[in-house]
Amino acid sequence: MLWLRALFFVLLLPGVVGYAVPISIGLRTGRDLVPVHALGLPLQLAGTAVLLWCVRDFAVHGRGTLAPVDPPRQLVAEGLYRWVRNPMYVGVVTVLLGHALWFGSRGLLVYAACIFTAFHLFVLLYEEPTLEERFGESYRRYRAAVPRWIPQAPRSGARSEASGLARSEPEASGDRTNRPSEDQRS
Repeated sequence: MLWLRALFFVLLLPGVVGYAVPISIGLRTGRDLVPVHALGLPLQLAGTAVLLWCVRDFAVHGRGTLAPVDPPRQLVAEGLYRWVRNPMYVGVVTVLLGHALWFGSRGLLVYAACIFTAFHLFVLLYEEPTLEERFGESYRRYRAAVPRWIPQAPRSGARSEASGLARSEPEASGDRTNRPSEDQRS
């Protein structure tokens, strides 16, 4: 049942933001830039692979989905989350940049920038505070060890420790009704 919920929310959330809307924009805006299919397609595929990997990690390691109404029950600090705290958002923006190159659309570049800005504000204003409240010291150590947006190879004892936090349950003093966000799910 978890996998069906995960699939539903993938289709609903990143499916709309990362695929339905930008493809519609790309088909309607024409080619105001030179299409670069050779770069666009690999970015689309790489971003999709990142997104699907993260959805799998949320289900397997976090026992939840990407949706705030059905979030992971545990802090996920494994897989791509060892490299960057928000790989799912990075994956979606990568897909959007791939669409912009594929369609040769300046409008899609603007859309990608707007979506990234929205992701960034959501992470800063909701996800990070919610994760800290929910997972406390475990999340603070993870946040200190793993960058928010630019992936870096796991290299330090702090990274290894952050990965070991992957099984962290919400703190007893935290409000268990808070919904983990993308950054929290990281």
